[in-house]
Amino acid sequence: MPDSLPLSPSGMKFGVGQAVPRNEDPVLLRGEGRYTDDLQRPGQLWCVMVRSPYAHGVLRGLDVEAALATPGVVAVYTGRDLQAAGFGTMRCTLPLPGLINVERPALALDRVRFVGDPIACVIGETRDAARDGAEAVLPDIDTLPAVTEAAAAPEAPQLYEHVPGNQVLDFHFGDREKVEAAFAGAAHVTRLHLRNNRIVVCAMEPRSAIGEYDEATGRYTLHVGSQGVFGLRNQMANDLLKVPTEKLRILTGNVGGSFGMKASAYPEYVCLLHAARQLGRPVKWTDERTGSFLSDCHGRDHEVSAELALDAEGRFQAVRLTTFANMGGYLSTVGPLMGTMNFVRNIQSNYATPLIEVATRCLLTNTTPVSAYRGAGRPEGNYFMERLIETAAAEMGIDAIELRRRNHIRPEQLPYKAASGSSYDSGEYTAVLDKALREADWEGFAARKAASAARGLLRGRGIGNFLECTAPPAKEMGGIRFEADGTVTIITGTLDYGQGHWTPFAQVLYQALGIPFERIRLLQGDSDELIAGGGTGGSKSLMASGAAIIEASAKVVEKARRAAAHLLEAAEADIEFEPHAEGGARLLIAGTDRGISLIDLAARLREGVALPEDVPGSLDVRHVFEEAPMAYPNGCHIAEVEVDPETGMVRIDRYVTVNDFGVVVNPLLVEGQAHGGIAQGIGQALMERTAYSEDGQLLSGSYSDYAVPRAGDLPSFAFHSHAVPAKTNPLGAKGCGEAGCAGSLPAVMNALVDALSERGVRHIDMPATPEVVWRALQEAAA
Repeated sequence: MPDSLPLSPSGMKFGVGQAVPRNEDPVLLRGEGRYTDDLQRPGQLWCVMVRSPYAHGVLRGLDVEAALATPGVVAVYTGRDLQAAGFGTMRCTLPLPGLINVERPALALDRVRFVGDPIACVIGETRDAARDGAEAVLPDIDTLPAVTEAAAAPEAPQLYEHVPGNQVLDFHFGDREKVEAAFAGAAHVTRLHLRNNRIVVCAMEPRSAIGEYDEATGRYTLHVGSQGVFGLRNQMANDLLKVPTEKLRILTGNVGGSFGMKASAYPEYVCLLHAARQLGRPVKWTDERTGSFLSDCHGRDHEVSAELALDAEGRFQAVRLTTFANMGGYLSTVGPLMGTMNFVRNIQSNYATPLIEVATRCLLTNTTPVSAYRGAGRPEGNYFMERLIETAAAEMGIDAIELRRRNHIRPEQLPYKAASGSSYDSGEYTAVLDKALREADWEGFAARKAASAARGLLRGRGIGNFLECTAPPAKEMGGIRFEADGTVTIITGTLDYGQGHWTPFAQVLYQALGIPFERIRLLQGDSDELIAGGGTGGSKSLMASGAAIIEASAKVVEKARRAAAHLLEAAEADIEFEPHAEGGARLLIAGTDRGISLIDLAARLREGVALPEDVPGSLDVRHVFEEAPMAYPNGCHIAEVEVDPETGMVRIDRYVTVNDFGVVVNPLLVEGQAHGGIAQGIGQALMERTAYSEDGQLLSGSYSDYAVPRAGDLPSFAFHSHAVPAKTNPLGAKGCGEAGCAGSLPAVMNALVDALSERGVRHIDMPATPEVVWRALQEAAA
């Protein structure tokens, strides 16, 4: 087997590089998907959570007598019950020096810290009975002043006695003295204050789970939507249940979106498993949309002062970010990551910037906890840099495109050691920019602007140049199992929550082993089947699982050659493997037509024929791919917008993307991933505003008050590739799942500022809702 897979020949219908439709689509389109809420277990009870109606307060007690007397209610559990049962707590797992961690119990014990903080769970024979019981629970809470903005948190009442000033981390990266000297000696310094607005994740499928307990084996089972069952099992077993990992099985079926939000454990899962053990029956919980707005981890939420130092020719000397990062009322598993190391890794983008300084204060507030959301610091880093570049170009009188070209890392500089510590292995950044300009008809903009003006509209164009660092290395399973029915199952620990992994993984296996595409299956959501698993997140799934499949395929061929040599009575050295022979993958004696197909060989071994000790009795492989370095997907988005100055309405009229995702295994799916990321970036840029009152009430707690993009809000996207294969993994892939956000935030906001600039507006923050745009125009006019 080669160390890498080349692109398949154009005639190879299911190989790498072919636009094969998703295998799962017919099932999902027929409504035959199996999401967690579709499951009903025999004897199942229902759980409804009781949540704090106050953002901050001392929990004096809970009166549950009326709830227990409610018809159909079976039990009510509080934080004291879970504490007595010996359950652990949730906490941040990042090894960040100086981090003051906070322990979050599944149900609040003595204090509530945000509206929606769970304080009890009610178990009923039916969902309605449990809901009636939950409404009868009477909490006794002495309210305290609340804080919702990170910048105000240091002067606000403390959420925890051991966290002075509500600051859990004072993060710093970079050489402060060198950066200060670079700014002091710069010919020009550009400064911007940027708001990275808080996002409600809004996955199509609300969270849902079913807990079960087997008294005979002492084993828990949790059916739940997730981003990877292996990691979730380890967190739940080790940190929360305090049992050996083999005493917990996690099962995940179809998942209707996550974007980072469903990656880690939540309080409800502990409640379900506790109730299942106490009552001897399965217990189910499915959130309602209002509950999702309150209890699902939110995304983003940073206040950033960004600075760029340039010399007289416009070459970047240093970039500096000073940030307040809002953590919410508790620390999520990766809460501080986005505003710290992910800002560090992504602020440089693809520009030769010799110095980086990032100083971030991570602060607790009385809001829903914050965790990863599509990109998780990567889109923001690129957004900050691109806004700085556009502003610097205007201030210095340098063309913004020329300023980018002047500072791009050149191909001959690769591999390039970035100031962040990353090592860029491949890319043609200026070529990507130039291709995007051509595809966007940059030179024809003046005519389109004049046409917009004739209709009383402002028109602007914006560039979103980006490079993002994918998630760090992690072990991943590559299992290949030959089934009795002639199918072959891929077993891996990444998990598809909408991406469509089955098809590209099957394409990789088809090209490596020649297994007929229609015979390939995917098993990903059963922790009992996994020996490793990094889960899906950080745009790394294909690099991890794809590499694992390639290495596992090599092991299959190794076993097959030994087995075929025995069955064909030939020397192993004379056995050749032809994955794409006529009629399917075959093992042949060199120089002859004698051989056996791979599928038939697997069947023969399954029959239990007598074999010597050195001949494998199966072709099945359970392999762990150790890890691959980060990859660096990059590209350029160009947006054109029209603005109605009378109403502040913004319409995106044209949108072009050129992307370097390395080797693209399935262009159809990659373009779909880009579309989704662009849509979410547009939502954050123009619509999605998470608003809290002064006392911590969520004012945007439903779709009546929280806007997300609809199809009519989006233009047609022109998608183009400029692929430069990565050198960091066997596939040459770079990841694509989050790149749409990384390009769309700066492209849309730069286009909007360009449109408003003729009226004197130099900067506007996200979300640029019609009201915000209209007010900016009025203030500029005044």
